[in-house]
Amino acid sequence: MPREAHAETAPFRANTQPLAVGALVAAVLLAGCGGGGFSMEKLDADPTIVTSSVPQEGGADSTRRSDETTIRNAVSSADLESAGSTPLAWANADTGSRGTITGVAESRGEGRLCRSFTTSRESFDGVALFSGETCLVGGAWRMSPLRPL
Repeated sequence: MPREAHAETAPFRANTQPLAVGALVAAVLLAGCGGGGFSMEKLDADPTIVTSSVPQEGGADSTRRSDETTIRNAVSSADLESAGSTPLAWANADTGSRGTITGVAESRGEGRLCRSFTTSRESFDGVALFSGETCLVGGAWRMSPLRPL
């Protein structure tokens, strides 16, 4: 090809290349807009999509019951004769709460054995002090709800 002819066609080729790239990009982007592409309606209707949120299974009540069970176990299993007035530490790995049990006193009333106590509870929402009681009923220790002090 003579040089003059090449000079006239070279700018034409250089100008068509950006158009071809632009058309290719537009085709790829528009392909996602079809029936099989992304849709907000499909996103809302898809029950398999999982977020990072943690389901609340009872929330504060579940945490409170779990901590009370841990405290009950510590109070009911304590050897009061050897422990004397030594505070009992407790920790609940399930909730991250922990505390100290003090003033455990054993009593018999209404034909059952009970232990009253005071406990602290340190958790993500702060520190609090409670009084409580657990009693041996039908061969199992039963905890009364903790009362804030």
